[in-house]
Amino acid sequence: MNTLEAPLRQGLAELGLALTDEQITRLLDYLGLIQKWTKVYNLTAVRAPAEMLTHHLLDSLAVIKPLRHQLTDATSAFKLLDVGSGAGLPGVVIAICCPEITVHCVDTVAKKAAFVQQVAVTLKLSNLRGVHARVESLTDKYQVVSSRAFASLKDFTNWSAQALAEQGIWMAMKGKHPAEEMAALPSNVSVFHVEQLEVPGLGAERCIVWMRPALIA
Repeated sequence: MNTLEAPLRQGLAELGLALTDEQITRLLDYLGLIQKWTKVYNLTAVRAPAEMLTHHLLDSLAVIKPLRHQLTDATSAFKLLDVGSGAGLPGVVIAICCPEITVHCVDTVAKKAAFVQQVAVTLKLSNLRGVHARVESLTDKYQVVSSRAFASLKDFTNWSAQALAEQGIWMAMKGKHPAEEMAALPSNVSVFHVEQLEVPGLGAERCIVWMRPALIA
């Protein structure tokens, strides 16, 4: 048995997430792929498996319930763009936990986009794709555009604005409450919710800043 399975299941219980055994296996296999590829491609600075579980996997899993809550009114299949996705956090985790969401992970670093593409093939995730591009160049539209420790809120929303579908929302994962970044947002971006997250085993502040284009009178 994978030594991380028990702490992962404990973390899922604390987050109130019910996943299938297959999904749990995929999450653990995904961590294994990060460990394997990081030796060559330096995908992440976090190398210890237990630390990767809390800092990467559980940190990303903490957004699943809030994301589902925001999308309760979504009637059709929708697309999520994870910007500056790196090793695929949280994009790959969302793709594993929410098979109904099409997830595209975009990164300007080719090897990171290639890694996400490899994860999609290896774990048979037909709803996941790695994209090597600058977010400003994308022409597809997404109902949710997410980022995790990617850039300032101003830059994130500015660079990805054209990728946001009509009535779409931004989901920015942050550490401490980013009051200064929020104050620097332009008038055409509206913060409608700041959600505090409790990440099991991680003694650090985490939050999601939910934003949408503002209706300019």
